[in-house]
Amino acid sequence: MPLFFDFNRILFRNIQTSSLSSIRPSLTHQALLSLMHRFLLSTLFFCSLLSSSATAQFSLDPLKKAESIAVSLISEESAIEPGKAFRVAVKVVHDPKFHTYGKVLSEDTGIITVIKWKLPEGWKAEDLNWPATFDVLSADGKTTKGYNGTVHLPIKITPPASLTVGTKVKLEGTWTGAVCDDQSCKPVKLPFTLELPVAATSAKNAEAGNIFDVVATAPASADKTPAANPDGILKLILFGFLGGLILNIMPCVFPVLGIKITSVVHQAGSNKKVIFMHGLIYTLGVLVCFWALCAVFQGLKAAGSNVGWGFQLQYPPFVFVIVLILVIFSLNMAGLFEIGTSAVGVGGELQHKSGYLGSFFSGLLATVVATPCAAPLLANALPVALALPLFPSLAFFTVIGLGLASPYLILSSFPSLLRMLPRPGPWMESFKQGMAFPMLGAAAFFTWVLMGLTSDNSQRDLLIGLVIIAFALWIYGRWCLPHKPKSVQTKSLILTLAIFAFGTWWAWPASKEESWREWSPESVKTLHAEKKPVYVDFTARWCATCQVNHRVYSDKSLMEEFKKHGIVMMKADWTNPDDRISAALTELNRAAVPVNVLYIPGRAEPLILPSNLTVENVKAALAELDKAP
Repeated sequence: MPLFFDFNRILFRNIQTSSLSSIRPSLTHQALLSLMHRFLLSTLFFCSLLSSSATAQFSLDPLKKAESIAVSLISEESAIEPGKAFRVAVKVVHDPKFHTYGKVLSEDTGIITVIKWKLPEGWKAEDLNWPATFDVLSADGKTTKGYNGTVHLPIKITPPASLTVGTKVKLEGTWTGAVCDDQSCKPVKLPFTLELPVAATSAKNAEAGNIFDVVATAPASADKTPAANPDGILKLILFGFLGGLILNIMPCVFPVLGIKITSVVHQAGSNKKVIFMHGLIYTLGVLVCFWALCAVFQGLKAAGSNVGWGFQLQYPPFVFVIVLILVIFSLNMAGLFEIGTSAVGVGGELQHKSGYLGSFFSGLLATVVATPCAAPLLANALPVALALPLFPSLAFFTVIGLGLASPYLILSSFPSLLRMLPRPGPWMESFKQGMAFPMLGAAAFFTWVLMGLTSDNSQRDLLIGLVIIAFALWIYGRWCLPHKPKSVQTKSLILTLAIFAFGTWWAWPASKEESWREWSPESVKTLHAEKKPVYVDFTARWCATCQVNHRVYSDKSLMEEFKKHGIVMMKADWTNPDDRISAALTELNRAAVPVNVLYIPGRAEPLILPSNLTVENVKAALAELDKAP
C-alpha cells in the first residue's frame, strides 16, 4: 500500500519538462493535492480487487449470451432402475459462426473439450466415443477440426443397486473448453445438471428421440490427448512475445509509452546505471501486473468461474477510474494545470526513490490499459494461456510482459541508443502537449467501453461529471500558483477538491437498468386489460427536464415501491420522430415531453404525474394503486 500512496508524487513527475521546472506549488498545497491523487489511486487499487469477485459472480451464469453456446444434459431414460446402466449426453448448442473443439486436437493450438462429473457416491461413469469432428472456419480464413451447430457428447453411467425406488437423483457436471469464432477464442466453463426419478423398472425417454441410436456403446479407449508439440509451444511463446511488443503501439498503451520516452530524454544525461535501473523497474512493474492478472485468472478458474483477457474491464467502477486517470493525465499534459516536479519529499535520495517508483507504476499502468488491446498475435495465444495450469500460464504471461516492456528495457540497457533521441529543449513542451491527444483518445475509448456497461442515465451523468472534474482542475491550474497569495491558493485548492469530489460522485457509474421495457400502445392495452399496473415515461434525450426527472429512479426506496406493486415500467423514447408517441401524447392532451403516466387497474383514465418529478410525488401517485377497485 505505501507504493500506491506514493504514486501521486511520482507519475506526474515523469511527464514534466525542463521548461516547467520553475513552477512549484507550495509544500502545503502539494500535500493537500496529494490527498486527491491518493484517493484516486487507492480507488483504482481496490476496484481491481473488487472486480475479481464481481466478475466471478457474473461469469457463473451458465446461459450467459456472451458464451455463444448453451450446455444441457439429456438422458436416454426418463426413469432409471437401480444398478442398471444407462446413457446420457451433454448437449452443446452453438450460436451461428461459433465452434468448439473435441477431446483431441488436430492442430498445434487450441483447447480440448473436457467433461467432468460430480456423481453421487457409488456411481460409475464410463467414457464413450464422441461424434467425429468436422471442418469449421478458423482464423485467417483457414479451417480446423471441431464442432458447431448442435452436438451430443455421450457417456455411460451405472448407478448403484442400493438406490431407493421412489426417490430422485441429481447428476451434475461441467463442460470446459474454448468457444471460438473466425477471429479469436474464449475459454469457457459451464455447469449442467439433470434430475431423474428412480423406478422399479427403467423407462425410455421419448423426448430424446433418436439421439442415442447413433451413439457407440464401446468405451473410447483409443482417444488420447496427444503429447505436447514442442514446435507448437515455441510458436505460442513467439506469438506471446510479439503480441506484447505490438501492444506498445496500440492506442491504449502508446500514450503511456510516450510519457516514458519523455522521462528517458530527461534521464539522458544521468548515470547509466540509474537509467538501467529505471528500465529494470519499469519491466518489473509490467511483470508484477501480468503476474497478478495470472494469479487472479487461476484463482477464479479454480473457483469455477469463467474468465477471459480483460475481465476486470467488465466492472464499471474499475473502467471509470481508468477513464478518470487518463482524463487527468491528458489535461495535465495539455497544460490545463501543472504539478511541481519536486512533490512532497526533498533530497536527492528521496527523489531517486520517487523516480524508480514512477517507472514501476508506469509499468503497472501500461499493463492495465493494455488489456482491451490484445493485439492480433495474442488472439489465439491468450485462450491457451488462460487454460494452462498455474506455472505454465505464469511463464506465458511473463513472456507477454517481457514483450510489452522490451522497448524501454532495451533503451535503458544500451544508453548509447539515447543519442539517437533529440536533446532536451523547448520541443519537449510541444511533444508533451501533443501526447495529450492520443491519451484523450484512449480516454474516449475507455469511456465508450464504460458506456456499454451502464444505463443511459449513467452515460449522461458520466459525460457531465467529467466536465465538472475538468472545471475543478482548471481552477487549480488558474489560481493554485506559487505567485498567488497563500489565502487565494488555499481557498482555490479547497474549492478544487470539493468540485472534484462532486464531479466524481456525479459521474460514478450505475448498473444498467433492466426494469424498463420498450413502450408500445398495444402492450399498454394488453397489460391494462390484464389488470396490471403500467408506468410509462414519455421522454427524449434532448429533453433537459426529462434527464433531471430520471434521477428520481435511482432512489432505492422508490424502486422498491415499483416492485412491491408489480408495476410494469415502460419507456417511450421520442428522441427520433415517432407517430405512435405523438398520437399517444395527443390523447393525453399533451404536446411535449416529459410526460409520466400511471395506468391503474380498474380505472379507464390514466393518472398523469407532474412535469417535474420528485421521489415524493411519484410515491404519492403509486399510492393510488392501493385505492384501486
